Amino acid sequence: MNETKEAVLSRVFGFNEFRPNQEAIVSALLENRDVFSVMPTGGGKSLCYQLPAHMLDGLCVVVSPLISLMKDQVDAAKATGLYADYLNSSQSGVERRGVFQALENQQLDLLYVSPERFAMTDFLKILKKLDVSFFAIDEAHCISEWGHDFRPDYLSLSLIVEKFKGSAIAAFTATATYQVQDDIIKKLGLRNPHFTRASFDRPNLFYQVTPKVDLNMQLLRFLRERPDESGIIYRTTRKSVEQTSSFLKAQGVSALPYHAGLSIDERKSHQEQFNRDEIHVIVATIAFGMGIDKSNVRFVLHGDLPKNVEGYYQETGRAGRDGEPAHCGLYFSQGDTAKLRYFIDKIEDEAERKHANSQLHKMVQIAQANVCRRRNILDYFGEKYTKADCKTCDVCTGEVERIDATVDAQKVLSAIFRTDQRFGAVHIADVVVGADTQRIRQFHHDQLKTYGVGRDRDKRHWRRVIDDLLAQGCLCPSDDQYPVLKFTEKARPILRGEKTFLVLRQKESKKKAQKMAAGDYSEGLFNELRAERKRIAQELGVPPFVVFSDRTLHEIARYFPVESSELRKISGVGEMKLARFGESFLLIVRSYKEAHPDEASERGILRVPASNVRKTKTKTDTVRETFVLIQQGKNVEEISKHRNLAPSTISNHIEKLVEQGETLNANQFISPERREEIEGLFARLNVDTLTPIVEAGDGNISYEEVRLTRAFMS
Repeated sequence: MNETKEAVLSRVFGFNEFRPNQEAIVSALLENRDVFSVMPTGGGKSLCYQLPAHMLDGLCVVVSPLISLMKDQVDAAKATGLYADYLNSSQSGVERRGVFQALENQQLDLLYVSPERFAMTDFLKILKKLDVSFFAIDEAHCISEWGHDFRPDYLSLSLIVEKFKGSAIAAFTATATYQVQDDIIKKLGLRNPHFTRASFDRPNLFYQVTPKVDLNMQLLRFLRERPDESGIIYRTTRKSVEQTSSFLKAQGVSALPYHAGLSIDERKSHQEQFNRDEIHVIVATIAFGMGIDKSNVRFVLHGDLPKNVEGYYQETGRAGRDGEPAHCGLYFSQGDTAKLRYFIDKIEDEAERKHANSQLHKMVQIAQANVCRRRNILDYFGEKYTKADCKTCDVCTGEVERIDATVDAQKVLSAIFRTDQRFGAVHIADVVVGADTQRIRQFHHDQLKTYGVGRDRDKRHWRRVIDDLLAQGCLCPSDDQYPVLKFTEKARPILRGEKTFLVLRQKESKKKAQKMAAGDYSEGLFNELRAERKRIAQELGVPPFVVFSDRTLHEIARYFPVESSELRKISGVGEMKLARFGESFLLIVRSYKEAHPDEASERGILRVPASNVRKTKTKTDTVRETFVLIQQGKNVEEISKHRNLAPSTISNHIEKLVEQGETLNANQFISPERREEIEGLFARLNVDTLTPIVEAGDGNISYEEVRLTRAFMS
């Protein structure tokens, strides 16, 4: 391991600098030190273990509960040049045997496994025979009973320290209280770990709250302003998911539903179509999200109020994972609060009910507070936002306005005071609006001075004023089964007219939904690049974001690179991706530039300082050493003996050289007759994987022969 981490970052991943906290985590793992990291969704976690996997000898084992994600994660790792695979219950026996053979032949750099797999004694025995450089534990909070998603299978991970004393452990989670953090460290047995608690701020996300009036039409207007963008719409119930999805499809939107009521095959199909950009919109309950690694989600919309801030934060965090601008919209109404409170009231356990009410109250505060949305969210997680204006929420950009609602607040507070702070929001609104109800007559509240003082406005208006007072901490709900409204110290100065009460209201202008700019780039070229990305992804059977992220395509469409050396300077274009995909995208740029000379002439090539990193031996260099021996006319067996490497490793090198565009003579490694036989099996079985061909050969065909044949198939 002589190459620096900065050089690998540039060469392999195509980035010129680390994102916050990445470098320290990578350094710790390279020093064989344990790591504990709280890193929000989209913080660049996968690079923290993929980069060391490139640099270190041996195997990196990633333990993750997200089985539906593993194939996409493996495809993304392979795209950077890693030899990667996964093991989980979704695979067939034949597929698993192929992975085990690759492990035994020491052909893998990176292996994703489920916690259930790790708990199997036979699997541990296999791992014990291998050189495991380190373990990466994803969703590490699942090991803690104090966490929000405890999974008993994670407890088996406590065996790592005992069974693999020389291997480092990196534990990653997106959210963890200090109590959960301590529990994770204790249960995993982390040894003097490097700590990282990353900022919860996602500056590329735009936060907006909109009063919910006619949700389906509001959603449709939003989507028609973004006809080609991918996004998620969250609804609370399966019924609302189906209704919204059906409405959008009837209006020509490529949308599909996702909820637990669908079959496993339906959910899998809908998720894959979304991941592969075959549809643009998923309408889902919160059952959708843990299995999504799609980097180019450009918006997340909540059609209903989330039950708690943690859920809201995690769900909005699925937007803009590539770092490009994304929109997070919440459609809010008083009815949502009432519905959630109704279900909370049915919770039998008093402590659980109290906690749920507290969580809901904090979520309402996020939705209604008249300060920067970002500051409010970060405050919840104990993080102070020091800037005066985030410039990326509807409050800071002026899409909402502050209205003096002091008089309305005084009417509500007076009604609460005159009813001795013994009633809830529904009754207080009835008093103010002058409703004729049995409870009002029962308590003689129609005789109060404040009865009917707000009859010029409807009840919905007064419920919103009450929620504004709750959100700003002027009122607080009691802890009773049926909460009543109580004054806080902030209430009396408003009631006495000593302090004004300001609220947020949507501006009346018919302004389009806010859309953050991703920078000055050619939309025409971007669309053509995106179409080419989708074509390549379909050909390879991978999600489009595995090829290139939106951020990379935006930069290409900004700077119009026409040579490989120029494309290599674009963020996200490493050596492997340049070799595999570069020419296809350069052809698009050259063609577009020729057709639009005026547009292209206004743009220049991205200037990136040349790296002064010393060129040293890497995993790529070992492939080049094999290439030198190939040029001397040696076959697989001779190269294997000369380099003291397994024949399977040499076959991998040959396959990689062919992928990189080197011209090799197939007959040097496998006879034409054998190739013809194996090519016939590929055609007959209509597959592109190795194991089915080996199985069809009844023991007469080796994995190396199949790999070599596949490498030279046109």
